[in-house]
Amino acid sequence: MVRLLDLIALVIYYKQTLIINWKAKKLPEAFASIDLVFETKACTQTLDFEVNELVVAGWTGRDRDGVEHHIRELEALGIARPKSTPIYYRASASRLTTRETIEMIGTDSSGEVEFVLLQAEGNLWVGVGSDHTDRKVEAYGVTVSKQMCDKPIAGRVWSMSDISDHWDALQTRSWISWDGQETLYQEGPVTQMLSPKDLIEGYFGVGGMRDGSVMFCGTHAAIGGIRPSRQFRFELFDPVLNRTIEHSYSVTNLANEG
Repeated sequence: MVRLLDLIALVIYYKQTLIINWKAKKLPEAFASIDLVFETKACTQTLDFEVNELVVAGWTGRDRDGVEHHIRELEALGIARPKSTPIYYRASASRLTTRETIEMIGTDSSGEVEFVLLQAEGNLWVGVGSDHTDRKVEAYGVTVSKQMCDKPIAGRVWSMSDISDHWDALQTRSWISWDGQETLYQEGPVTQMLSPKDLIEGYFGVGGMRDGSVMFCGTHAAIGGIRPSRQFRFELFDPVLNRTIEHSYSVTNLANEG
């Protein structure tokens, strides 16, 4: 009887070990995880979203003549022409954050509002974030500048299926403030950028985004020119369903000791 119980225990042990090993191979550990509120018309739930891949799409404007004009302006300032338009930069998944404070070396960085696409549980979701960038480093290398800064994102996302029929109505805005004085910094419809379908296929192909992937999708021109701020607030507004996703964060400037 004792030997039979030992044999049963051994079988259970090996079965559990096989399951654990299979899951370890099937589901690789995420590079980062953040709590997000996933909202649909039917329900809202908070989930621990595992981030495996962070992509920052640049030069995504639909007005290709306008994009080319801006490229030439930056070339005159010593910033190299992108290899392609749009172009897709990679950044560490751990840079994605919902925190309300980020730390930066020096005072040469600034935020820019962008709609954000992410894939979770086999579905496409839409949020809003800030592609915070070190502008001094950007002149040296755009890819490096993307990796230098945290990428703040609002803690709520909408199901794409709930807004796909009125996508063109969505708008993004941002405000900057210094010493409590808030100023409108960016504003415009999401249609100024390429469509989500085009952006996704441009990087991931026709198969679509992979679970755990996140893509920042381009920004509007800054009203009054690009400049730093102590506080950056941004939003994605849906006038059809009359709802908003918003987030704000402050920037702590650390000393550059050379």
